[in-house]
Amino acid sequence: MPPARQAEDAPGEGLFSGRYAAATATFAAVMFLTGLAALAVIPTLPTAARDLDGIGLYPLVAGCFVAASLLGGVLGGHWADRAGAPRPLAAGTVLAVAALVLSGASTSIWQLAAGRLLDGLAGGMVAVSVNAAIGRAYPDRLRPRVLALMSACWIVPSLVGPPVAGLVAEWASWRAVFLGLAALTAVPALVVAAVLRGPAWSAAPVAAGEAPPRPALLPAAAVSLGAALGQYGVSGWDRRHLLFALGGFALLAAFASRLLPPGTWRAARRLPATVLLCGLGSGVFFTLEAYVPLLLLTERGAPPVVIGLGFTGASLTWAAASWAQARLLERVPRHRLVAAGALAQAVAVALAVAGSLPETPAYTAASAMVVAAVGMGMSAPSLVVLSLTHSPPGRQGYASAAMQTSQNLGQIALLGASSALFNACLAAHWADAAAYRAAFCLLFAPCALAAVLAVRARNV
Repeated sequence: MPPARQAEDAPGEGLFSGRYAAATATFAAVMFLTGLAALAVIPTLPTAARDLDGIGLYPLVAGCFVAASLLGGVLGGHWADRAGAPRPLAAGTVLAVAALVLSGASTSIWQLAAGRLLDGLAGGMVAVSVNAAIGRAYPDRLRPRVLALMSACWIVPSLVGPPVAGLVAEWASWRAVFLGLAALTAVPALVVAAVLRGPAWSAAPVAAGEAPPRPALLPAAAVSLGAALGQYGVSGWDRRHLLFALGGFALLAAFASRLLPPGTWRAARRLPATVLLCGLGSGVFFTLEAYVPLLLLTERGAPPVVIGLGFTGASLTWAAASWAQARLLERVPRHRLVAAGALAQAVAVALAVAGSLPETPAYTAASAMVVAAVGMGMSAPSLVVLSLTHSPPGRQGYASAAMQTSQNLGQIALLGASSALFNACLAAHWADAAAYRAAFCLLFAPCALAAVLAVRARNV
């Protein structure tokens, strides 16, 4: 089959003009429901684990999604490169429906874990397929705008998802949350394959007689297993948890590099540096998002409304910064926006450190999440645009899968390192607030590294 053709740019066309309207609306619906499912399910997991007598395995259940999304990203990326984005995107949405039904019908904690595992596979496939499709069918001028729209699609889910899920779980049951989301997600699952048609979407993007390299399934499975073991291992600090953590991180160290472009660890120019920067930024934000609410709850005695406002503010500022990079800053080189995002995250880390001091008001720490989201709103879409620009011809799926892998590895590595330092400080009888400060200070290093290395991702 002939290579897939990227859409030719017509300056007067927008995201909702004739040839882009159906695809843009479909992507928006998929991302809206993906965000709604992700943000609504998380608050119900502790209740589900308690009802299924599985509190001891809750860390494993919570970590299954991220771990499986690593494998889902590799599968989805290879499939998108070989047969076009619609098939893995449709398969991912259908699998998400099946995963939600499986979770909602759980009779044991292991069935719930299996549902979260399948949902992670689906999530990885959907995220990578959407990015690959954007790279293949939208011109360079529209990519930042469609990525900004994808970020905006998470605003309403972030505002209504958790409280509505809480009300449904209280008035009905946690099962109703899963099953209701499955019914909603079934709609885009039925229309994706019908909407995304045409040579720009579905033709094999390789030259005649060639085929994309076979996906690294064994390394991907090993990395997913390592991620799950590592996340479970850092949830406790007895001998058993230590063995799980060591085994998980050993698998990550042995196999992770096989899923990333050569030269990623040394920040080689263009795609390798872009992939590395994705992991650094995502890891910083994820760690702040995990520890700042814990600090506010345990040390600052902040009311739940302050913590909720932090999450809501972060969602809004992420979307606002993403809109700004697509509209107001579209002429600024992408690598400079990445550097600016890293500096904004460094400011957020400083706010988190200051917020751990008893002399500062509690909202100082909460504002760290808001400022960190500004950095992500500028840098995350810019990195996706750069990765698609730097991807080998017809390999947008490969580049998107590498970005997904780096994102998850960055979250696991930085959260694991901060958790280890935090618990080491507590073991050394430091005050809890001092242990939080140490964990936060560790994040200055990846922020500074990202700001310095951003120039190596520039489009030259």
